[in-house]
Amino acid sequence: MSLPPPTFEVLPRDLGAYRSGNVGVDYVHRFESGKPGPHVLINALTHGNEFCGMVAATYLLDNAVRPKRGTLTVSFANVDAYNSFDQANPFASRMLVHNLNRIWSKEWMDGDLDSPEIRRARAMRPVVDAADHVLDIHSTASVVEPFWVYPGFERNASVAAAVGAPAIHLVMPAGMTTGVPLIQQGRHGDPADPGAALVVECGQHFLKASADTAVDVTLRFLAHFGLIDVDPAWPQVPQPRRFELLQTPVIKTETMTFVRPLVGMETFANGELIATDGADEVRAPCDNCTVFMPARAPIVGRELAFLTRPL
Repeated sequence: MSLPPPTFEVLPRDLGAYRSGNVGVDYVHRFESGKPGPHVLINALTHGNEFCGMVAATYLLDNAVRPKRGTLTVSFANVDAYNSFDQANPFASRMLVHNLNRIWSKEWMDGDLDSPEIRRARAMRPVVDAADHVLDIHSTASVVEPFWVYPGFERNASVAAAVGAPAIHLVMPAGMTTGVPLIQQGRHGDPADPGAALVVECGQHFLKASADTAVDVTLRFLAHFGLIDVDPAWPQVPQPRRFELLQTPVIKTETMTFVRPLVGMETFANGELIATDGADEVRAPCDNCTVFMPARAPIVGRELAFLTRPL
């Protein structure tokens, strides 16, 4: 599973100036236009080392982007993990204790467990619930083409296609089997709710291109809902390529090994061996099985990879 070390083009900046928000929750800023329209949440740093979202959120705040209708909320989620970043161990600051993008269920949120991530999710729950539409900005461990991730509701597919970039869509028809992500918190996980809630994976964590993608997609997302004007210079995006999530195996042993180094978007034939995990074999569940987000290291309890089929 040996992969080359990352290139650092974007590194953390001090977010102290953004701590005092205006809704009673640290690092959450809300701007109301005073005119009817949707409430859109732009969320960054669900994972502490995914810096592209930080760049997009600070772009909105530093440039005083304000909604011409409706309401805009800008939030930084796991700032504690972000502040723990160590360039010598750059993937460790993804989280402190729990994955903040898997704990948005009543069992976690209303249970007895405690961690920095659980406390942060509880504080942010009303922020997420208040939004009609959510863009949660993420990035990937390896250098891959950007892509959308969303539950398989038609409202999400329509918004992703209308926003355009990126052109790859990862659709989760049954949600995420390894936990509940932020974009399925409360109303956003309800099939009957009219609002869209999507993740955009912008590319590798520390590349400038990923930060540029995050800013671009954020502005397109806001323009789609009419909060800002459309930029006529935005290029057209190719026809979407859609993939359906089939399986998300979880790593069981520290000896988990892929059959070859994977970064994402590799394909396997039906039944072809993808990885071994102790005595277990992970094989492709279909022809043209496409791998998304393979694990960079064999950490027990984390997802091995997302196994998909093209739609």
